[in-house]
Amino acid sequence: MSAIVSRGTSDLIVAIATPSGRGGIGVIRVSGTALEPLMRAVLDAVPSPRRALYSVFRGGAGEPIDKGIALFFPAPHSYTGEDVLELQGHGGPAVMAQLLKRCVGLGCRIAKPGEFTERAFLNDRLDLAQAEGVADLIEAGSEEAARSAARTLTGEFSGRVHQLTDGLIDLRTHVEACIDFPEEEIDPADRASQERKLQALTLQLETLSAVASQGAVLRDGLVVVLIGRPNVGKSSLLNRLAGEDLAIVTPVAGTTRDTVRATIYLRGVPIHLIDTAGLRDTEDVVERVGIDRTWAAIKGAGAALLISEAGEMAGIEEAQILQRLPGSLPTAWVYNKIDLYQPKSVSRETSRQDNNVSLYVSALTGEGVEELRAWLLETAGWQPSGEGVFLARTRHIAALRLAAGHLQAAETRSAQYELFAEELRLAQIALGAITGEFAADDLLGEIFGRFCIGK
Repeated sequence: MSAIVSRGTSDLIVAIATPSGRGGIGVIRVSGTALEPLMRAVLDAVPSPRRALYSVFRGGAGEPIDKGIALFFPAPHSYTGEDVLELQGHGGPAVMAQLLKRCVGLGCRIAKPGEFTERAFLNDRLDLAQAEGVADLIEAGSEEAARSAARTLTGEFSGRVHQLTDGLIDLRTHVEACIDFPEEEIDPADRASQERKLQALTLQLETLSAVASQGAVLRDGLVVVLIGRPNVGKSSLLNRLAGEDLAIVTPVAGTTRDTVRATIYLRGVPIHLIDTAGLRDTEDVVERVGIDRTWAAIKGAGAALLISEAGEMAGIEEAQILQRLPGSLPTAWVYNKIDLYQPKSVSRETSRQDNNVSLYVSALTGEGVEELRAWLLETAGWQPSGEGVFLARTRHIAALRLAAGHLQAAETRSAQYELFAEELRLAQIALGAITGEFAADDLLGEIFGRFCIGK
């Protein structure tokens, strides 16, 4: 059968909406306009809106491809705001491929990553922060992250941003009225009211930024490298923190030749651990490559655990390692293997100095590991909040900081109404970038291009 519609006259998109591989159920999603011809071709019927239709899914010659459930959501009451059809069949790759090919043959094109959610944004079904919440909910690696992403998806974050924006608009209206009618003498009480409103908005923005920062920590977490001389227990400590044997542990120095990675969750915060090759002078070519990769990992890390043996004095190797570490890199000097020594023979006290902390642990028994976990959370920036956290992205934090900068500038220019009003306008634009009110096309392409296909 020939295509029902031309791609030039109708923009129907289709994708498999379930993960690749075999499963009990597989879902094909179609979105666009004028879906009735496609539905009649595949189902021999048009399903009633939002009511499940159990039907045979037919190929071009009328042969059955599968049998399952069809759901039709007419515009605008659908995920994308367009007509949407979902075909729920058996989740075999071959079946899904046939159904996908059938829809393409009827005039659909394969959807780009994130295109369904992009259409939901463009059709005002979601704002940009909510759309990002969709992807974050899918990618959430912990219950805390999933709950926070759900708050963003349901509009809690956007609501707070809109509340701030409404306050800015109210203040701008008052300030710009003073510009438009300069002949009117400004009552000192009006100036005081403007200052109070600006202070209230600044405080509101600070509170929102603090909560968003916690959401960013919950989403991005912290990259931590485990470094030190060979055979000091780096791999054993990784295994202890991860709760499973991920790295090979032997008494032979230099066992770890390449980086070993693991992600653990502390209070829902992802901590990305990287076990590295022991740092020492060596003639072994393979070990040398591993050491080079260790230093490369350090460059991209947010924190470091410098591990040594508790009963040994710090040697020249540790001093050289510390000297090469970036001064701004939070570092914990972890004295391992305290189980081998009498309690009085080594210190058990946590100590802090500048950007560094000293911790005493036993990777074998777990002693001191809770203090290490607490330091990792603190270094990641996690602080328990009295209110629900919503997942925020780096661009959200940057926009909030930009808006805060404009409010600070507005405070210094409150006597110059034109400049005062301009700073308020720029703050409003910065907040609008979060929800997509002011968003460049290239930004939208970058955001939605990272979504999975079918969403």
